[in-house]
Order: sequence, then structure tokens, then C-alpha cells
Amino acid sequence: MAEDNLYVLNLSCPDRPGIVAAVATTLANAGCNIVESHQFDDEETGQFFMRVLFQAPPLLTVADVEASLAGPSKHFGMTLKVRDTRIKSRLIVLVSKFDHCLQDLIYRARMGSLPVEIVAIVSNHEMSRKTAGHHDIPYHYWPVTAETKLEQEARLFALVDDLKADLVVLARYMQVLSDDASRRLSGHTINIHHSFLPAFKGAAPYSQAHKRGVKLIGATAHYVTADLDEGPIIAQDAEPVTHADSAEAMVVKGREIEARVLSRAVKAHAEHRVFINGVKTVVF
Repeated sequence: MAEDNLYVLNLSCPDRPGIVAAVATTLANAGCNIVESHQFDDEETGQFFMRVLFQAPPLLTVADVEASLAGPSKHFGMTLKVRDTRIKSRLIVLVSKFDHCLQDLIYRARMGSLPVEIVAIVSNHEMSRKTAGHHDIPYHYWPVTAETKLEQEARLFALVDDLKADLVVLARYMQVLSDDASRRLSGHTINIHHSFLPAFKGAAPYSQAHKRGVKLIGATAHYVTADLDEGPIIAQDAEPVTHADSAEAMVVKGREIEARVLSRAVKAHAEHRVFINGVKTVVF
């Protein structure tokens, strides 16, 4: 399948008959060929979600497609967006001391399995500067204290604007964003969080899990909200462990899970497969 002129349409609206037919007919009349289509009707909220991947004629632009959909959009009360798949998402990655998630994102972006461009790395430590330099990624070392926290967040907002970043990724960034930062970056910031059953918060979660003899360890990637670690979930994974696994072995397994879950979430976001649906998500 040729990648030229591939576009993604995302839309949501109150559910009612005729939405899929209207979208398909409009795209067909514009000379577009639907390559992939997913839709979901949330019966609890009455909201309808749809993602369509389609190939457009060479001279058709994003603005042209959106204009052709103006009629159905108004009729059904749609919120919609059309995007060119050739345009990569621009990422700013925040990291602290542990860089396994950062390294994984860099590798996948370089290999082309993630449709993203990492435009900056921000850290409250110096550990990842060599990594950034090796890959020619600008590195910003911003130490954070209680006194400088809001100042550093203001610098982050400015950096997002200056670099026209689409997404901020907290790749094991061990600082809690303020409520103001969480609101301003809402829907555009993804965090990776170690998750266990039972939940172990605070320092040394793997040691706590080991002491309790857990049988599963895992990780959760979610959008950041003002409610700490309560944002809409994008991706999760887990692996079994046994009494024979040491705390150190759990750390190794846990970091592997964190890296792949975060990359999976970033990929879903960058491919425009995620819809925020209240306190949860729809992921196609």
C-alpha cells in the first residue's frame, strides 16, 4: 500500500443512525479510498467514535477534506480532525535518572516503528546528556526544587510552544507536575507508571512487591491529569513472577514492561488512534 496521500480522520459525536454512511459517501464523492475504518458506540455516554484511514487524490488537501465534511459535521454535531500521516508527531521527552524508556523511544523512532520526531529531552539530572548528544537531540538540564518548580514548568510551556511539540512524554520523570501544568498539557502528556496488584506507591515499589510475594508485575501508560496517576489509561501490560524472582530480577522485568508499554501508548497517540472519553479512552 502506497503511503502517499494517506490521511487519518478522527471524529466523535452523539450516536445516531447514518454517521458511517455519511462519512463513507462524502469521502467517496471526494475521490478518496478508505483503507481502514474503526468505530465504537459507547452505550453508557451515547457518544460515537470513529477513525478512518483513507487515501486521497494527489491534489486533495487536508483543508479540502475537512471542507467536504462540513455538511455531515454540522448535521451530526461532530468534532472532527483530518491529519496527514506523513507528518510525524513532535515529542519532548522528560526523564530523570533511569533512561530505559527514553532509550527505547529513541531506538523505535530511529528505526521508523514510531512515527515521531524527538525534538528535545528535558531532565532534572545530567545522566542522559551523552545519549542526547549521540543522537543529536537538544538536551535541557533543568534541576527542580520546591522553589524553582513553577519556573521550570513555565520554561517547559515555552519550549513546547517554541518547538511546536505535539506531545510531552514523561519517560520515568520523577517529578509531579503541578495542577496548572497538568491542565495546560491535558491530552498531550503521557506518563508511564509502575502498576501492581496490590498497588505499591512511593519509593522502591519493586522491593515492596517482592516482599509481598506478588505474582504479576506490570505498567500503565496514561494521560496526565491533576489527579495523580488517575488519568485516562492508554496501554497496560503485565508479566508473571514467582517466589524465585529477586527484587533485582523484578526491576529488570519491570523496566522492560515500562519501556514497551510507554512506546505502545506513544505509538497509539502518534497514529491518532486514541480518543479521550471522559475518564477513560477509546483506542482503535
